[in-house]
Amino acid sequence: MDRSVKLKISLLLFFFLLSSSSSTASLAQTNEQSKDSLLPKENPFTVKASLVRYWNKKISNKLPIPSFLFSKASPLSAVDAAFYTSLATQKSLSGHLPSFCSSAKLFCFFDSKPYLDASPSKDANFAVYNNKKFSNYGSSRLGGGDNFKNYSDGVNFATGDFTKYSRSSTGHREDFNSYAADGNVASGNFTSYAAGATGGGGTFQNYMPRVNVPDLRFASYDSDGNNHKLSFTSYVGDTNSGNEAFISYAKNGNGVPAEFTTYGDTSNVIGSSFNGYGESGNSANDSFKAYSTNSNNPNNNFKNYGAGGNSGVDTFTSYRNSANAGTDTFTSYAKGSSSGKANFVNYGKSFNEGKDTFKEYGKGAKDPSVGFKIYGFNNSFKEYSPKGVNFAGYTKKSTPTVGSLNTSGKSVNKWVEEGKFFREAILKEGTVMKMPDIRDKMPRRSFLPRTISSKLPFSTQELSNMKTIFHAQENSTMERVIINALAECERAPSQGETKRCVGSVEDMIDFAVSVLGHNVVVRTTDNVVGSKEKVMIGKVKGINGGRVTQSVSCHQSLYPYLLYYCHSVPKVRVYEADILNVETKAKINHGVAICHIDTSAWSPGHGAFVALGSGPGRIEVCHWIFENDMTWAMAD
Repeated sequence: MDRSVKLKISLLLFFFLLSSSSSTASLAQTNEQSKDSLLPKENPFTVKASLVRYWNKKISNKLPIPSFLFSKASPLSAVDAAFYTSLATQKSLSGHLPSFCSSAKLFCFFDSKPYLDASPSKDANFAVYNNKKFSNYGSSRLGGGDNFKNYSDGVNFATGDFTKYSRSSTGHREDFNSYAADGNVASGNFTSYAAGATGGGGTFQNYMPRVNVPDLRFASYDSDGNNHKLSFTSYVGDTNSGNEAFISYAKNGNGVPAEFTTYGDTSNVIGSSFNGYGESGNSANDSFKAYSTNSNNPNNNFKNYGAGGNSGVDTFTSYRNSANAGTDTFTSYAKGSSSGKANFVNYGKSFNEGKDTFKEYGKGAKDPSVGFKIYGFNNSFKEYSPKGVNFAGYTKKSTPTVGSLNTSGKSVNKWVEEGKFFREAILKEGTVMKMPDIRDKMPRRSFLPRTISSKLPFSTQELSNMKTIFHAQENSTMERVIINALAECERAPSQGETKRCVGSVEDMIDFAVSVLGHNVVVRTTDNVVGSKEKVMIGKVKGINGGRVTQSVSCHQSLYPYLLYYCHSVPKVRVYEADILNVETKAKINHGVAICHIDTSAWSPGHGAFVALGSGPGRIEVCHWIFENDMTWAMAD
């Protein structure tokens, strides 16, 4: 018999005998009890029952237990919790990952989708199609085209694997319309896509818009191609915390034009890597127009881009314009090229200061032509080819005066959603304001019992073990999810901040108590009604009498099990407010808002200052507690 089955049988027998002895003891006292007391009671060994006991032990007040917090507790039965705890202790949980993820309600995905290996004789129309893999699809096709419309739209985890798609085709067209829109995690892998293709083209329009975590890879895409035109329009717009990698894109290509229009527009913390893009190509023509416009802290890395190329033309127009901060690195860009042209027009006009580094840019190039027009400041040029380079309208750094700061509260940059940050004076009865989108866009997951979470590795030093447990392959989306969570949790705390990532309800309780004491209350906004609409503020109540106090705020991080990043927030005022319909004045929600009184340690580029104007320490900043986020404070 399998050892895991034996373990489960032993655990079942243990709990049966334990509950039987308890029943026998209680029946002996039936003469002293009413009939109601003989009704079955909840198993005292369940995760929920254990949490109730832990809450009563750690929290000193007698206020009601917060149902919204306890609803996130692990759904594992007593037997399953003991079983998976044993597996975690033995470091053998990875062998039972599918059943563990299903039973514990975790966010996992597995490499099980079959490849579609075919060469269709007629055009294909993929509409309302989800999560497929394409291998050698469309290879050696003559003419025609394939259309991907509404592909994986609105799904929680969208994945597309296009390997050797349209390889060695002639005059073949690929159109990606509305691909993976409004998803949570979207992964796209284009390897050897259109390699050796002649003529035709690929169009990416509305590709992965409004995705929470996009993860895209273009490896050897269009390599050795001949005039196979690629167009990226509205690519990953309005996305959050994603990565795109272009490796050996159009390498050795001939006359391969690529157009990037509104790439990463209004995105938040997007990283793009262009490694060997157009390397050794002939007459490449790449256009970056409105690239990373209005985005928040974009990070773009160009390495060996166009190196060794011949007569290539690169145009950067309105690149990173009106972005907040941002970092771009150009290493060995166009190195050793011949007759290359690069035009930077209105480059780096960030809303807040960004940073650009040019290393070996154009080094060893023959007859280069590079023009910088209306270029931003804070740039470093190392080993830059001085020949054929023209700087016109180069911006000098200037320090804004106090009088130039906008303190009116009017939005000055559109990547910060209206209503996301506001001033304290807004929180008064009768005020009409825009409610931001407070909906939780993370996948639904549950906490783990601490008996399990405490036995699972969680540190950069143990990354390989974490990847093994959750079946995260090299360069996979799950690997990116794990790395991002570690980076957030291991970040050094800000000045005066205490922080901790918690994967169980017990750990969250412990952290809140360690900061605020045992007499605490946890609150969240009731629902999401009113999101993205004008609402009216009803009755407002200041917590702790509206005095300046301290709180602990907890925000979700994307991870297989429910993980919260909790941190102490000194010098705040916490409010509860009824939220009303503007027309009917009927109550539609009950919101919790927190106002940060001391913002002196915040970055000058923080979204609150971008939205409201002013700067660190000059104003207080308020925001709502979003769905499934929460704030702890001392009880009144």
